[in-house]
Amino acid sequence: MLILFLLILVLVAACVLAVRGVRAEARKAEEPLLVPEAFFAPQSLEGVLCTQLMDGDITRRQYMRSMEGLAARDEERHPLVVPWHLGAGEE
Repeated sequence: MLILFLLILVLVAACVLAVRGVRAEARKAEEPLLVPEAFFAPQSLEGVLCTQLMDGDITRRQYMRSMEGLAARDEERHPLVVPWHLGAGEE
């Protein structure tokens, strides 16, 4: 009976020490994560326009006109070519 009691006591002590170590590591990990502002900056002109719209720098009408201009410019630079000679379902 004494051996069983000592075994349980040793297991409880090991658990307490393990929990204490995990708590110490958790306290160290609470330091704030530093993320550079450039990470959140828009990566495209569309993103810049969207940011300006959400910040209230431009109106919805200005946003739509700018997006229309971007679409027209994109159509000039990279026109969509559809192969009209193919019928529906043919490849």
